[in-house]
Amino acid sequence: MPLIKSISGIRGTIGGKAGENLSPEDIVSCAAGLGTWLLQGNNPAKIVIGRDARVSGPMVSSLVINTLVGLGIEVVDLGLSTTPTVEMAVVAERAGAGIIITASHNPGEWNALKFLNEKGEFISAADGARILEIIASGEIVYAPVEKLGQVTTNSIALEQHLEAVCALEKVKLEATRERKFKIVVDPVNSSGAIAVPALLAQLGCECILINGEPNGHFAHNPEPLPEHLKDLSVAVVKHGADLGISVDPDVDRLALICEDGSPFGEEYTLVAIADFYLQHGVGNTVSNLSSSRALRDVTHKYGGEYHAAAVGEVNVVEKMKAVNAVMGGEGNGGIIVPELHYGRDALAGIALFLSALSTFGGKASALRAKLPHYEMVKDKIVLSPDLDVDAILVALERKYQHEEHSSIDGLKIDFPDAWVHLRKSNTEPIIRIYAEAPTLARAQELAKKMHEDVKSV
Repeated sequence: MPLIKSISGIRGTIGGKAGENLSPEDIVSCAAGLGTWLLQGNNPAKIVIGRDARVSGPMVSSLVINTLVGLGIEVVDLGLSTTPTVEMAVVAERAGAGIIITASHNPGEWNALKFLNEKGEFISAADGARILEIIASGEIVYAPVEKLGQVTTNSIALEQHLEAVCALEKVKLEATRERKFKIVVDPVNSSGAIAVPALLAQLGCECILINGEPNGHFAHNPEPLPEHLKDLSVAVVKHGADLGISVDPDVDRLALICEDGSPFGEEYTLVAIADFYLQHGVGNTVSNLSSSRALRDVTHKYGGEYHAAAVGEVNVVEKMKAVNAVMGGEGNGGIIVPELHYGRDALAGIALFLSALSTFGGKASALRAKLPHYEMVKDKIVLSPDLDVDAILVALERKYQHEEHSSIDGLKIDFPDAWVHLRKSNTEPIIRIYAEAPTLARAQELAKKMHEDVKSV
């Protein structure tokens, strides 16, 4: 099973040999690398940590905490928490960094350390490269006994997070409470089982939990895709609920089910919220190159400018800052609201979506129907390992040079009625293809055309 060290942290499967899986040795070395990087800088020697509910979380957390203590760093432990809560707590605690212990949507045998800077945002590529250099170079020096770090706990970080969400100007508290929504929630046996019901209680909603024990034994594949949410769809219809809500284990992605059991569509979580948000204040938006064109459409409808970023939250955030965007995110259900913080936040997404639904006055399926409609195809081309993927993409860029296109992340070609995005995999000899068009047939046609073009190259 794999171990992946990258500029954003470390992830892998628990068990097996050190250096090949996410072993205690690897966890300690990476935590020590971040801690040493912090001590070499000018920020406070204080780190906030939190974890999702996966079974390995307590073990990984203990290793991380005691490694940081051994470096002489103060640790603020949030315990079972969410990614956006940790991000906001870094700032609230005036800490120099943060560590989120979560493998996000990966299955239960996985875990990871995700690194945050003093702003509660994912560290930059340069900082990540420096941490990897520290780990490899033997620069790590532990503190003498009289200078060991201390550990404190913070039990109010989630409460503070929810208060900040409900205080957002565009969250319509009274209108939402008046609707008295009945909502079925699937937090897939993780942190959302605590966070989402607490938020819905503040919003005056009736909450019905399924897979609601935060024990890390995920009842299904934890990625919130329609094929994994069939039980949620059934439960929404069974209970006559207004909405179904699913979040991933660390609560930064939001998927919705309409009152009739149909998926709202992960691409449309961001689109629906942006459509509501921009009605109450024009501004710019950002999503990644593989996200739906519908966000561009609603942004232009209200007089704002839409911008695309390379895939990855850190790239979206960087672009949002550059263009002063008021809303952004990714088509996987990740919502970023800068007035709250620069991180994907499913809790903010829930409050804003329910505000949108309250203001709209109708059902979720009707709200979905009024948004611009596109169909997306996700495909891949398997290549032999000896082929140069970069050269293939350059050749295709030459072929489509007269079309609007971008090469900041693979190759995206924008046609008048549709688009296609080709990206090479970092781990396999494949090209990933994303195609979107007004009809499924047109999207499939585009994907097929890319297969033919790559073969001709």
